[in-house]
Formats: sequence, C-alpha cells, structure tokens
Amino acid sequence: MAKLTFKTELCKGCGLCVDACHKNLLRIAKDKINQKGHSPVEITDQEKCIGCAFCATMCPDCIITVER
Repeated sequence: MAKLTFKTELCKGCGLCVDACHKNLLRIAKDKINQKGHSPVEITDQEKCIGCAFCATMCPDCIITVER
C-alpha cells in the first residue's frame, strides 16, 4: 500500500493532481485554508491509493510525496 504526504502549506489548490488521479482519491479541501490563503489538496481514502505517483508528477510545486 502506498502512502501520500502533502506539504499543504505550499499547495496552491490548482487541482492538477486531482485531475491526474485515476482512482479519484484526491480533492481540494472545502473546509481548510493554508497560510497562503489557498484550499489545499487532501486524500479521501489512503488505503485505496495504488502509488502510481501521477499526482506527484503533475504537481507544479512538488508538494506530494509517494512512499511505497
């Protein structure tokens, strides 16, 4: 099982990673705001992540780490 971690304080909430996730496990948080004033990305079900790392590849700010 893969583990995703996010540097949420650096996330701009652009949504590129959300679009890249084939399992539809990522979303932009509706109830959180980071220090920069953006809604960061979050994972909905960590256990379903297959660790493909498409999300991390698409992130322009390299805030996603995938551990397998």
